[in-house]
Amino acid sequence: MELFLGVLVILIVFAGTDLVVGVSNDAVNFLNSAIGSKTAPRWIILTIASAGILFGTTFSSGMMEVARKGIFNPEAFMLPEIMIIFLAVMLTDILLLDLFNTFALPTSTTVSIVFELLGAAVAIAVIKILHSGQPIVDLYQHINSEKALLIISGILLSIVISFTIGAVVQFLTRLIFTFDYEKRIKRYGAIWGALALTAITFFILIKGAKHSSFMSAEIKDWVAINTWNILMYSVIVWGILLQVLISFTRVNILKIIILVGTFALALAFAANDLVNFIGVPLAGLTSYSLGLNADGDPLKLVMTELAKPVQTNTLLLLLAGLIMVVTLWFSKKAKSVTKTEVNLSRQGEGVERFESSLLARKLVRGSAVYRITGVLTVVGGWFFTAFSAFTGTALVATLLYYGEIYAIIL
Repeated sequence: MELFLGVLVILIVFAGTDLVVGVSNDAVNFLNSAIGSKTAPRWIILTIASAGILFGTTFSSGMMEVARKGIFNPEAFMLPEIMIIFLAVMLTDILLLDLFNTFALPTSTTVSIVFELLGAAVAIAVIKILHSGQPIVDLYQHINSEKALLIISGILLSIVISFTIGAVVQFLTRLIFTFDYEKRIKRYGAIWGALALTAITFFILIKGAKHSSFMSAEIKDWVAINTWNILMYSVIVWGILLQVLISFTRVNILKIIILVGTFALALAFAANDLVNFIGVPLAGLTSYSLGLNADGDPLKLVMTELAKPVQTNTLLLLLAGLIMVVTLWFSKKAKSVTKTEVNLSRQGEGVERFESSLLARKLVRGSAVYRITGVLTVVGGWFFTAFSAFTGTALVATLLYYGEIYAIIL
């Protein structure tokens, strides 16, 4: 078990490193709207986003199970095999995300961690099957194919949904407010803003509460039962407040909506993506604890216990949140990745980072061709991430399996 203690220490160190490289890449997801629209000074935007991250980490407890049983079946692996899988995943994830950060390209940390878990699990499962003389078709017993396909299809579906809804909302918003903006914002601004803020309230309070680590079961049940009442009163309260601001002050309510949205996006990021950075190390900690408390030989311990639900310690989640906040404020790579995303959506002129491409020209027939090339590059990077994560982690897991202590030291 001394060797696995060393592996656990490495995993914990990697957790901190992965938080840094992960946030450096994912900060663009919740900062680009506020920074791109110049809603407020950067320090105000970062302060609001930091609060969202810290609050969101407490909503991420339930997501941690994805790293434990979402991609593979833990009962099909023993302790040494599980620890190799986790170590291979963390090593590959840090290298891959930092590569994207170096080139200032945003990618999906969810795609990365999912395909890394899949690649490592497949590699170790194939090795086990070949050594035991079993048919290769037994691979399905090791992989949680149903859940893995659900997660992967959800990632692809999110691209379609975000593009479609984003286009529809943008079209309707421009249709309502573009012409005669000053009068229309006074007529419809409060209603539109109330609906927007109610939607944000829905996702923060109602959807996020399900995975909260500090809310009691009674509070969660109350929120679920009173969902429609919460939404109805939210529309009324926000509508009245925004109308007062429009009628009696010079406050731009759109800036308020963007800043509240930034808080919500940062919260959603922390709640959803924290598992991508610390889910595997926490699963490694649980695995090591199970090995220490095993009745028989821990090296032959089947990891069935990993399939059980677990509640992550709130203090650990907040500690991870603090690391993410510090990274958000001081990471130069986070700024460069954010700059890439903001430049792809800017309205004014400037230096284009991406060259023209045939596919982009075909899509737009000579308008924002450089921007389309940039978008295609970013989206294409997701598929490169999936391929690199799967193959890279499979290779690293194989090297760790056969190289043992020497490969771990290397």
